[in-house]
Amino acid sequence: MSDSNFLINVSVLYRNVQKYLDKELAKFDIGSGQIMFLFFINENEGVTMQEVTRIVQVDKGTTTKSIQKLIEQDYIQSRTDENDRRVKRLYTTPRAAEVMNALYECRSHLRLLLSRDMEFELFESLLDRACENTRSELGEGNDLAPIRLGGMVKTTLRDYPGKLACTVLTAGCGFKCPYCRNRDLVFLPENFRYLEENDVLSYLEKRKGILDGVVVSGGEPLMHEDLLSFIEQIRQLGYPVKIDTNGNHPAMLEKVIESGLVDYIAMDIKNCREKYAATVGLNPEVFRLENIEESIRIIRNSHTPYEFRTTVVKEFHTEEDLVKIAEWLGRGSRYFLRQYEPSDNTIQSGWTAYDHHEMKQMLEAVRKIIPDAQLKESGGQDVQSTET
Repeated sequence: MSDSNFLINVSVLYRNVQKYLDKELAKFDIGSGQIMFLFFINENEGVTMQEVTRIVQVDKGTTTKSIQKLIEQDYIQSRTDENDRRVKRLYTTPRAAEVMNALYECRSHLRLLLSRDMEFELFESLLDRACENTRSELGEGNDLAPIRLGGMVKTTLRDYPGKLACTVLTAGCGFKCPYCRNRDLVFLPENFRYLEENDVLSYLEKRKGILDGVVVSGGEPLMHEDLLSFIEQIRQLGYPVKIDTNGNHPAMLEKVIESGLVDYIAMDIKNCREKYAATVGLNPEVFRLENIEESIRIIRNSHTPYEFRTTVVKEFHTEEDLVKIAEWLGRGSRYFLRQYEPSDNTIQSGWTAYDHHEMKQMLEAVRKIIPDAQLKESGGQDVQSTET
């Protein structure tokens, strides 16, 4: 599990404060959602509904509903402004005066409970800052970037056949293959740091004449709507582009191929049909094998150079499974078996690789179907490791 539980902590804080207030305020027939309105009106007698909405920072409907209930409970009065009969002003009632001290004490006690074993003034200061950030940063114009970049292998000889390349890793993937070595690109920890698109393009600009190509991998690149725009910018720098995909987005795959912007495609074939859902970590009832079938068809029928490849994990793949994959892909396919490389960053742990002799045996079985099938073994080294 992720070390960061930001959203869980925010939810726990909100729910437990609500539960505490609802319990303590029940004797006054006031809910946790009303108390902030009552406090504000008590401290600003004669305030208007519009002013309450603006200061308390809730929508008009919430303000109207909460104040109407306080009026019905005889805690608040609504009076017409003497100078402008269109304006309604809000005042507390004698009943409110009788309970306000108890309500303030309830708030103080809540603060005391929350501040146990901590420097609460610092917490409040940071909380104020976080709330201000929600006002300034979570509004319009601050949407997620169309393409989210999660890492970069600055220089590699392994990812693009025959080329010294840079591999850019997109963030996010719809599959949860238990042996996946890029756990953070799948589950995206709450403290995950994305790369800026401009920083990546700036690096590629500086490496022109040194690098031979760019690989866009992941994660799953084809799940990003703005992928073509990103690839086009890479192509404008003079680089050929290779795409790695899991084949789960055939419509986007077809669009990428038709654009003519991609020079090479590598598609992972996770397993034979009957084992596919389990191998990608999805419920068989919701997994759509037809997406994989369609992507294979699109690639086979295109004129773009390609390869299909299977990462072979002892706990998931047998020789029989690989033969079934070869029969599925067909005799003329360009197909690679990749030896699994153990990692400390897999989604689940405990997976093992076949040794060289075992891989060769399985390759020979596959070659009875696809004579030109090849083997990619582990052990190669990237010139520079992934940066995130």
